Amino acid sequence: MSIGSKEREWADRARRFLKAELKRADVSYQDLAKKLKKHGLEETEASIANKLSRGTFPATFFLASLTAIGCETVRLEDI
Repeated sequence: MSIGSKEREWADRARRFLKAELKRADVSYQDLAKKLKKHGLEETEASIANKLSRGTFPATFFLASLTAIGCETVRLEDI
């Protein structure tokens, strides 16, 4: 199933935002995997890298990742 250009644009925006927040928090993919495990999500460094390179991931992964790295505020205009 391919996604349309507008949906691709939103996926890219979410991917860029999450990657920027990881960088800002100085959290590697391996660190994120460990933090997500504490929140009940089983991810590996490779699975996280795949999701972020693909740019498509569930909202649950997005929100859990932001929570795991301590991001308390998301301004929609920043996405």
